[in-house]
Formats: sequence, C-alpha cells, structure tokens
Amino acid sequence: MAARARRIDEGNGGMDLGLAGAKALVTGASRGIGRAIAETLADEGADVAVCARGQEGVDEALAALSAKGVKAVGSAVNVADGDAYKAWIESSAEALGGIDILVANASAGPGGGEKAWTKNLAVDVMTLVRGMEIAQPMLTESTRASVVAIGTTAAFETFQGATSYNAMKAALIVHASNLAHVLAPVGIRVNSVSPGPIFFEGGPWDLVKQHMPEMYETALAQQAGGAMGTPEDVARAVAFLASPAASHISGVNLVVDGTFTQRVNF
Repeated sequence: MAARARRIDEGNGGMDLGLAGAKALVTGASRGIGRAIAETLADEGADVAVCARGQEGVDEALAALSAKGVKAVGSAVNVADGDAYKAWIESSAEALGGIDILVANASAGPGGGEKAWTKNLAVDVMTLVRGMEIAQPMLTESTRASVVAIGTTAAFETFQGATSYNAMKAALIVHASNLAHVLAPVGIRVNSVSPGPIFFEGGPWDLVKQHMPEMYETALAQQAGGAMGTPEDVARAVAFLASPAASHISGVNLVVDGTFTQRVNF
C-alpha cells in the first residue's frame, strides 16, 4: 500500500477551525499538496486564490474549489518570475477583498547542478520573501493573519545526498521562524510545515515507485506505520496552523511524516 487510507470522513465538511470567510492565497495549488491545501481551506469556508504554472491545472482547481460554495480565483503564474508573482498577489487580494492567509507551497523540487540551486532559491525561498513584500501590509490589516511555508523533512535530516532542494528548504524554514519573531508585534503568525514522503498519483513518490523501486521500498520501510502520507495529511496540518484555532502558535515547524525521521524533537 502506497498511502494509508484517510481516517477522516470525506463528507464531514471540514474541521470547524474558524476559517469561514477568510481570504487565502496558495501557491503551486493545481495538484498534490498545494491542491489539497486549497481544497481543505475551502472546505473550512475560506475564499481561495490559487496559482500554478499551467492554466489547465488552475482551471481544473478553480472548478473544484468553486463547487464548494466559496469564491475561488486564480491564474497561471511562474512564481520564479518575481514581477508576475507579485502582480498575482495584488490582483488576488483585490479579487478576494484582502489577505488573511498566505501559503508558500510552490517548489522547484530536487535537481542537480548550479541551475538547480538558482531555481530552488527563486522558487522555494523567494516565494515567501517576495510574497511577504507584497502581502505583509494587507496581512497587517487582518485580525487573523497567518503565513505557512511548506518545507520538507529533507531540510533537517540527511536525505539523498547534498542537494540544493534540502538546503533551500532549510533556509525557508529558518526564514519563516525569523519572520514569526519579527512580525508577532503586528499580529502576523508565521509557521512552517515539513512533510515526509507524501504519495499521490502522478506525484514524485509515484514516479520513484515506477522508476526507482529500490529507493521507494527503502523509504517505505522507514515508515513505522507501513505507509506514506497523503496530501490531505499535510493540508489539515496547514489549515490548523493557518486558523484562529492555532492563535498562540507561531515560529513552529510542524513535521508531518508518520515517524519517517529518526530525530527526537524537544
């Protein structure tokens, strides 16, 4: 089994986290973890703006989100293009009527060579940096402002060698923690969520399973529960941290890995 069955009823309508009417922006939200985050926030009653590189994926996501009875807007954006990304934030805030939540989910993923370092910096780290440059004034006006950055367990426990993805995700987590301390006086909470291996059809671990079965089986064997996580596992953690239910939680890196990592957190 690649991913465990969901323990929460698909038809429960949400967790009642106090997110009704919130205005949320989610990057990289056409599939996988980002899509699950957008849908979970919508299930909680939040209006959602999404972006991804492909318009077809964005359109599909918007149809699914709108069907939940919330306002959903979005467009195809390459977040590595700083000007285009900032323009998307501004237009999304205008369409939704403000910003309460910013989720920096977009990632360039693992790669090799100097180009990978540049790309991971531009996408994984600068999405949060540039996003806050534009969104911070609007978040300051919110009474429930929250920012969540999506990291990875590979940022703090050695995994698959010395890669730009691991290092840049570590930088993202550190920056999120620093922002939490700087922005607490103006009422903006900042947290990060670090998933372990997450399996979904067509996703990275599905591809690993198909093309590098030994690597897949090794990672699966590290899951004490016998299965990888799902995008919804991560999305529910994000929704909680983004919500008023977590109003006294800031500067935290919440690990969602089903005991994949071996370290002990104090």
